[in-house]
Amino acid sequence: MSHFTSPMRLTSSLIKKLKNRVRAGSNPLLSQYRSFTAIEGHRPVIVHKRSLDILHDPWFNKGTSFSITERDRLDLRGLLPPNVMTSDQQIERFMADLKRLEHKARDGPSDPNALAMWRILNRLHDRNETMYYKVLIAKIAEYAPIVYTPTVGLVCQNYSGLFRRPRGMYFSAEDRGEMMSMVYNWPADQVDMIVVTDGSRILGLGDLGVQGIGISIGKLDLYVAAAGINPQRVLPVMIDVGTDNEKLLKDPLYLGLQRHRLDGDEYLAVIDEFMEAVFTRWPHVIVQFEDFQSKWAFQLLQRYRNTFRMFNDDVQGTAGVAIAGLLGAVRAQGRQMIDFPKQKIVVAGAGSAGLGVLNAARKTMARMLGNNEHAFESAGRQFWVVDANGLITDERENIDPDALPFARKAKEIHRQGLREGASLVEVVQQIKPDVLLGLSAVGGLFSKEVLEALRGSTSTRPAIFAMSNPTKNAECTAEDAFSVVGENVVFASGSPFNDVDLGNGHIGHCNQGNNMYLFPGIGLGTLLSGSRIISDGMLQAAAECLAAYMTDEEVLKGIIYPSISSIRDITKEVAIAVIKEAIVEDLAEGYREMDARELRKLNQEEMEEYVLNNMWCPEYSTLVYKNQ
Repeated sequence: MSHFTSPMRLTSSLIKKLKNRVRAGSNPLLSQYRSFTAIEGHRPVIVHKRSLDILHDPWFNKGTSFSITERDRLDLRGLLPPNVMTSDQQIERFMADLKRLEHKARDGPSDPNALAMWRILNRLHDRNETMYYKVLIAKIAEYAPIVYTPTVGLVCQNYSGLFRRPRGMYFSAEDRGEMMSMVYNWPADQVDMIVVTDGSRILGLGDLGVQGIGISIGKLDLYVAAAGINPQRVLPVMIDVGTDNEKLLKDPLYLGLQRHRLDGDEYLAVIDEFMEAVFTRWPHVIVQFEDFQSKWAFQLLQRYRNTFRMFNDDVQGTAGVAIAGLLGAVRAQGRQMIDFPKQKIVVAGAGSAGLGVLNAARKTMARMLGNNEHAFESAGRQFWVVDANGLITDERENIDPDALPFARKAKEIHRQGLREGASLVEVVQQIKPDVLLGLSAVGGLFSKEVLEALRGSTSTRPAIFAMSNPTKNAECTAEDAFSVVGENVVFASGSPFNDVDLGNGHIGHCNQGNNMYLFPGIGLGTLLSGSRIISDGMLQAAAECLAAYMTDEEVLKGIIYPSISSIRDITKEVAIAVIKEAIVEDLAEGYREMDARELRKLNQEEMEEYVLNNMWCPEYSTLVYKNQ
């Protein structure tokens, strides 16, 4: 806690809340209120409301699925149509509405149509949370792009106009000194997962201020759908420290603080206070940092990662998914993953995501080469990094300290026919890389000229990773890659693209290198291991698990990422890999009845059972009313 230089004071409102909690604890009935521990085991849930109050509570509402017995017990008879429907029948009705919307879209899927689908799903989320997640899990490949990227970017851009019902918590610069009290306004006594953003760099869309809460909500939807985190134990958070978006500062309908962003020590003080507050109330919570601008992403990660259970998905999650894809690209060449250190990689983009991938890739190569100082030096020579000012070398003035380890030596570069600030196309022409990796957030950066240069790659099967989100920021499309470079290229992107018909029965596979392959499993594995921190080894284990998930036959066809429809199984496997690594590193402390000693005794089959038994499934629980 050495980072927290400003002591927190107990406000009168906090003291009052703590006293109320002590009184509630003395009453066994009140202490069960919203404890949120019964759903995984499908035990009856005690509720302290009935009639219309139940129907207006999305955590407990079943709509037309309430049984006749429950309708009598909860005073619902006459408040619902008489026909009792199954959850499958409810989903069928809901899907019929969505299909009607799709038929009305004259030109096929479009941004307005995607936003309309998001509105329909969001309204379902507002009234019946169980059914919402049942639909999402059943149609995850279809609806993940609606609740997450790319549609979530459009949602965030329009969030002030879309806001209807508050979801999550908002901590602002105006709340300094009050956050320790504020966390007790959230009704859940147990929170397992928080996704927090300050809205400063939402996807590739820039500073969206308080509207960035949409990304926290979308990420947690995937934690529930993919990892089975109980939806009553997740918390989306927005930290509003202002915005530098001039349009939002002048917008009378903007919902956030209309002031320029805090910076420096003032900014850090706000984040420090938030972290101390949430970990004081929920000591075992996991906090995922999301879409913080580069200047803070690395600093906050280093500030907290050895003290709290936290990680940054843009830095570490993106890196893990990219590493899995890079290892898959090696396999697609018919080689073993151990040959990864021989790959020549040109990276376009030196922001938080690009540098996160570079650091992770270098560590992976170095580990394969012996994990010593010489191995790190050797691994570093496999990367050429190009930012907005061209190729980064040690001649660069005012170089970003985080990029310095990847700056090429000027003398070496001159021998390769390059110079400081050389363009991307020049670098590709001279280096003839195995991999062209884009994390620049510049749509179309991989122009026809750049792609034609890649045709000269020394690899029998070059790989293109156009990883920037949302879709409009992708460095190139799948069709561009296959039409210019050739059908033998391996293609991956951050946002979804359709496979490309190459003719003669051949398909150019588009692999979506989506962070959702990893972050749900990292979160679930950390939760179930009880690990005190999230180590580099745990993240590496997650990436290698994803890389090995595909069969040799699939990889040789150019398929390096699995289908999103398998996300629950992928997440289970990643979580197991994370738990095992936590045990090896002696970080695991266990979860609930499973202490660290028992966790170490589990064999593979028992570990799978342990993980599956702790993944929440959207099934209606029996509700029992008790008067407070």
